[in-house]
Amino acid sequence: MTTSLTALELSQRFRSGALSPVDAAVDALEAIERVDGEINAFCHVDRAETLAAARRSEDRYRQGTPLSPLDGVPTSIKDIFYTRGVPTLRGSRLLARKDGAADPASWPDDAPVTSAVHEAGCVVVGKTTTPEFAWKGVTDNTLTGITRNPHDTDLTPGGSSGGASAAVAAGLGQLALGTDGGGSVRIPAAFCGIVALKPTYGVIPMFPSSPFGTLAHAGPMTRTVADTAAFMDALLRPDPRDWSAVPARATTPGPGGYLAAATEGAGNGAGDRPLEGLRVAYSRDLGFGTNDPEVEREVTRAVDVLASLGARVDSVDPGVADPVDAFHVLWFAGLAAVLAPHGPDAIDHVDPSMREALGRYHDYSAADYLDAVAVRMALGARMADFHQGYDILITPTTPIPAFAAGSDVPPAWHSPDWTSWTPYTYPFNMTQQPALSVPCGTTDAGLPVGIQIVGARFDDRLVVRVGAALEAALGQVVPAPRIHASPAGSAGG
Repeated sequence: MTTSLTALELSQRFRSGALSPVDAAVDALEAIERVDGEINAFCHVDRAETLAAARRSEDRYRQGTPLSPLDGVPTSIKDIFYTRGVPTLRGSRLLARKDGAADPASWPDDAPVTSAVHEAGCVVVGKTTTPEFAWKGVTDNTLTGITRNPHDTDLTPGGSSGGASAAVAAGLGQLALGTDGGGSVRIPAAFCGIVALKPTYGVIPMFPSSPFGTLAHAGPMTRTVADTAAFMDALLRPDPRDWSAVPARATTPGPGGYLAAATEGAGNGAGDRPLEGLRVAYSRDLGFGTNDPEVEREVTRAVDVLASLGARVDSVDPGVADPVDAFHVLWFAGLAAVLAPHGPDAIDHVDPSMREALGRYHDYSAADYLDAVAVRMALGARMADFHQGYDILITPTTPIPAFAAGSDVPPAWHSPDWTSWTPYTYPFNMTQQPALSVPCGTTDAGLPVGIQIVGARFDDRLVVRVGAALEAALGQVVPAPRIHASPAGSAGG
């Protein structure tokens, strides 16, 4: 089946004529129909439109005019991004209950990333689930229910791009678009054993502006670093609607784009040392986290591999305090702003855990917000200085593996806040640095573990190069999940 191929492998076969984009679209749609009932990754699928797009791609290949290296590749879009003619309900009954919410005419715009996907010729197979307004680190809501991890359906895939990660891991499309305001592509990538990049803020234009402000990034989610890199190359499209966007050349100043960086990182074979001389700082816990021993074991093993590839690795913390209190001010002020247009009773119609969280974090003053911005600026300055001495910072992506689905935190956890178990992701939304999550192993129970590769702002290509080098050296470290697109059924890969 085409579902087992990577995006770039598919593209190669399309060009040679060995496969057609219609073949890939049919396989993806049949896989969604066969297994998505068990993981609930999709909230919208339009079979007719998907096949029509695949046929247009097929015609372009026949004429020798594909739009990009990813033309025809099955792709999903998180139900946060505007998609012309398709409801963008963001997992919320507040939007679903509005008159005309399901009317295609009510959704006239594409987000910049949606436009980029279409301009690249990718075939959109559907929209993926999100917690309400993408507000937390797991994926469930009262509109579409609980999304589950393909490795174990009793567990969460993480969030807030959990539908995207579950879809990619289960083989329901090679590419997925997610958002990341506090770890939302990296957390589910780690939990599901896939790759995800949060690029430097502004590199991928965003519209409409996120209520979470400049914490929120768009990012690609795929099975390999090379696919992530190729997807990034496709997403680098300017859009005047995002006043804060930065030019694509900010992260691709040299020859070639992200895919060239991934190819360089993957090296030329045994004995190659593609990271020779790279200065790497390994921080097990950023100075304030606590790790599951099996997660730390796998990440440490992967760091040793980086050293074998020529990197100079030091175990060192960047010398920062946990910025969670400032993050909460920025985050929950944004969340309150999301609800405000829906009237004073909106709070009565949202995710109960969101209601409870807003009860803890509310009524912030302008002074509180400015204080939080000051913390953010100081953190950014500290990390900029840190990267004068180190090219790359390595941490676990998450300190724990996936836990029970339907809960915001692990059972008997010490805190009700999703940020309490994601200490290594949200700091880099505050600093706007690029951060890549790559699978690096599994726990004894076979659950995926992710390693986070963080670079200085605008060093996105370096982050990708390091990720590709590590991936090539580690090989296949996460087995196919139990729920998979295999036509043999949902049991086995």
